[in-house]
Amino acid sequence: MTTATERFRTARDFLLRHREDYATAYAGFEWPRFEHFNWALDWFDAIADGNDRIALHIVEEDGAEVRLTFAELSERSDRLANLLRERGVAAGERILVMLGNQAELWETALAAMKLRAVVIPATPLLGPADLRDRVERGRVRHVVVRAEDAGKFDEVPGDYTRTAVGAVPEGWQPYEDAHAASAEFLPDGPTLADDTLMLYFTSGTTARPKLVEHTHVSYPVGHLATMYWIGLRPGDVHLNISSPGWAKHAWSNLFAPWNAEATVFIHNYTRFDPARLMSEMDRAGVTTFCAPPTVWRMLIQADLTALRTPPREIVAAGEPLNPEVIEQVRRAWGVTVRDGFGQTETAVQIANSPGQPLKTGSMGRPSPGYRVELLDPVTGAPGAREGEIALDLSARPVGLMTGYHGDDDRTAEAMAGGYYRTGDIGERDESGYITYVGRSDDVFKASDYKISPFELESALLEHEAVAEAAVVPAPDELRLAVPKAYVVLAEGWEPGPDTAKVLFEHSREVLAPYKRLRRLEFAPLPKTVSGKIRRVELREATAAGSAGEYREEDFR
Repeated sequence: MTTATERFRTARDFLLRHREDYATAYAGFEWPRFEHFNWALDWFDAIADGNDRIALHIVEEDGAEVRLTFAELSERSDRLANLLRERGVAAGERILVMLGNQAELWETALAAMKLRAVVIPATPLLGPADLRDRVERGRVRHVVVRAEDAGKFDEVPGDYTRTAVGAVPEGWQPYEDAHAASAEFLPDGPTLADDTLMLYFTSGTTARPKLVEHTHVSYPVGHLATMYWIGLRPGDVHLNISSPGWAKHAWSNLFAPWNAEATVFIHNYTRFDPARLMSEMDRAGVTTFCAPPTVWRMLIQADLTALRTPPREIVAAGEPLNPEVIEQVRRAWGVTVRDGFGQTETAVQIANSPGQPLKTGSMGRPSPGYRVELLDPVTGAPGAREGEIALDLSARPVGLMTGYHGDDDRTAEAMAGGYYRTGDIGERDESGYITYVGRSDDVFKASDYKISPFELESALLEHEAVAEAAVVPAPDELRLAVPKAYVVLAEGWEPGPDTAKVLFEHSREVLAPYKRLRRLEFAPLPKTVSGKIRRVELREATAAGSAGEYREEDFR
């Protein structure tokens, strides 16, 4: 009988062998299926045994560096798992992890998996209001955070253990105690493959974010497809620019590179500096590179030829890249940026894989292990030339979420009719290439962050000056889009710069930095007969521009 490690390696090696042969990879790939599987124990520890190759390389803005081998990370995560167990962490209990790109983040992820605890990733950008929601709905029993963020939890009630990395505030326990914990870790039981591993809060069109549930296979094993898309192979040095707390960070800073036995490289900075980034890429020998379109747009403003040794593979995710950006990078580096499409709910579903012909504007073709259909917008039948991107559940991919945790109705709606419905619209050509058309709802992206208009509108309505509000994306040269609010004022308030300043200040106080309003206009809201806001008219008006618009930067 083959072990879980062997079955995982067989599936992985098949994709590595056919890395540039899409037809064979797509036709022949089979997901490894498990009854029991724990990626940290069955895969990471297996490849880490006696392995002195660098698994994690972090370079700070001041030049300080951290290099940890696979073997060191295996031992450090064992020690941390033992410490967390002493502090009460048990299988099935939820740990909210709010750390930056620091070694402790990867150690905690591995330790939590070994303990069969459930990880709730959280970006350090979150404020107390967001954290209250996560602690309450996530039923959080344990928190691991940077010491500088511990104060945010003063306003977050709950019976949870508190572990801080760094200078320990009163009432918190030191993370650093893990260094003295035992290096001998013994699991307290087998890990069922369909046990919950991660819960991701993701923006939606309702007041509260959705809670996406992933198992011990849906992300760890599912991201074999992401490894294939990026083109990772053993010994690579992979740089992915992503903020901790978001799904893309787990995609390309944890599972995909370590599935391939590659090094995760991180360059931390407070302000993006293309020249410094390229210098560090050269010095670290980065061979594969993933970045959101915002970063690509900033990179082409710099001298790309400063990068002496371009990566072998470069990819972009988040939204379609402008063809001009792709062409500028190709001219400077001689490498083509390849798009991919996925969601928090899945691994990469559609992608331009290495060595394949690229079509301008296309996301590529379905990933190995994914049967992608376009559902007719009227009949809901598969086979449409343009329609909602959906996954056939009769061939359910491993890399698909269990569902929306605690929301059976929303899960049933997303999985209706035998298909997982993404809510995104695509168009397929005669060669099977799919081009992204747009969202079927009103959620939009600002930089690489997903924004829910409803959430921002709800925050605005908390202020006494606001009677009604509608938020739409406003075009922005650098970020692609930024949130703009159209506001109807309450009685007693007058439109003008003074009121605009008050509302921008309110936005900064109640919203995380990546969500806050960047533009604002006082105007009546166009509505349907039934009273629903016609956002399409507001988007058109925003695109046309307005002399009555106020910008946040004018009030700093």
